[in-house]
This record gives sequence, C-alpha cells and structure tokens, in this order.
Amino acid sequence: MRAPAAPSVPEGPSGRPLLGRAVAPALLVALAAPAFFVLLSPWLGAALLAAGLAVSWAIERGGIRGPGPSLTRDLSLIAVGMLIVSTMSLAAKLDDASMVRFTVDLGGAVLVPYALSRWVYRDRAISFPWRGGGRWTRWQWAWLAAVLVLGWLILPFYFITSGVYRNWPVVDEPGLIARLFVGVGAVGIWDELFFICTVFVLLRRHLADASANVLQAIVFVSFLWELGYRAWGPVLTIPFALLQAVIFLKTRSLAYVVTVHLLFDAVVFAVLVHAHNPGLLDGLFLVSP
Repeated sequence: MRAPAAPSVPEGPSGRPLLGRAVAPALLVALAAPAFFVLLSPWLGAALLAAGLAVSWAIERGGIRGPGPSLTRDLSLIAVGMLIVSTMSLAAKLDDASMVRFTVDLGGAVLVPYALSRWVYRDRAISFPWRGGGRWTRWQWAWLAAVLVLGWLILPFYFITSGVYRNWPVVDEPGLIARLFVGVGAVGIWDELFFICTVFVLLRRHLADASANVLQAIVFVSFLWELGYRAWGPVLTIPFALLQAVIFLKTRSLAYVVTVHLLFDAVVFAVLVHAHNPGLLDGLFLVSP
C-alpha cells in the first residue's frame, strides 16, 4: 500500500493574471478587513464583503458550480472567516473569558472555512502542509537566526518609543506573564493558519502570487492593527506579512513559517514583559521604558 503523499499548496489554473477580472471582487473582500479592524465599522465591512461576492458571482455566473476553482466559492470562505473574527473585539486581554472567546472565535475562523471547503464545496481548497517542503536547508536555519537578531534590534525600539506596548495589558506577576506567553504564541500560529493557509492560498488560485500576496497582506496587517500593532507598526507588519507568504511558497512548509512567526513573537513577548516591568530585563535590550 502506497504511503499518502505529503499535502501541498493548492494550485489554481496556470497563467494566473497579475491583474485580471478576479482582482476587483478580491480587492473588495480584502478591503473589508480595514473596515472591520481599523475603522471598526461592521456595516462597511459587511457591505464590502457583499459587494465583492456579488461582483464575483456576476463574473462567474454558471461557473460557480463547475469542477474547477470558483472565485465566488473561494471568496466566500475568506468572507466567512473574516465575519467570524469581526464578531469580537481584538483588544488584548488576559482574563479567562477573553482567552476563551479568542480561542472559540479565531478557531472558528479557520475551522469553518476549512469544513465548508472540504465537506460542502468538496474541492479541498484549504490545506495545512505541515512538512510539505522536506528538510530545512541552510538558508532556512540562517533566516531563523536572523529573525531573532532583527527582532531584538527593532521590536524594543518600536514598542517602547511608540508606546504601543500599552495596547497590551500590564503583566507584572507570574500568572499573567504565563498567560501572555500562551496568548502571543497561539495568535501567532493562528495568523499563519488563516492569513497564509486560508486567505493567501485561496486568492492565488485565481491571481498571480504577487497580487494574492498584496491582498492577503491587507487582511493580515488590518488584523494586527486592531490587535495592537499601531502607530508606525504597519512599517513592520506589511513587510512581515508579505515575506511570510513568499517564504511559504519557497518552503511549502507550514511548520517553517510558524517557526519564523513564533521566534518573532518570542521577542514580542519578552519586549512586552520588559516594557511593563522596568528593570527586569534591562540588560537584555538596548532600549528601556
């Protein structure tokens, strides 16, 4: 009996356009993210999702039920995930109720589109190729080290000089520090499951990789804005979002992009503890609160 093949990144038709008829509805759906998470306008976000799906339906019409990738079906999966996330406030909180709410809502934003794709649309458009790219190469290991160094150099300066560390709750005792560690890591893993393995993968079935990447970055960065990466945070989060998708295409490995993200988030966690507890980690970072 042959062993099952490792899951791969779903591909769309060859010759996917950089700018084509799929761009308009996909852009409308992507722009719902800043409406939901930056402007905090649920009605505008819902209107943009509805407009994107309507334009997509008008383009495809009978092709929605065809055997190949359907733009309308794929955009509907992204829309469902975004709607689920939009039902909650993304303000970072560490109480029991908030952590349960984050778990249920963010988990649903990944699991519901996956279930719809697999058991309703039956096209398996979403997959999670944990080790799809095989063994890590030297450049991959080198990039992991570079992530730690870059995070150590950049993140303390960003969080402390901009004051955005105040968007996270004060963590001044062991229980809260432990909760922050779990929360930061869990959200980092979720980011890759939703923004890369769901949004980006679905968009690139219809658009060139560059176009799909820009659109997923709009969604990714908007979410991070409400989460707390404000002030000049997009200067950091935009290239990070774009680069994560490129790395995913290069490695075909969810495990690798998650590892990159968790290393980055490990520095975020340490900086938040440092910022909320002056004197505790002053010897570790170059910038102090």
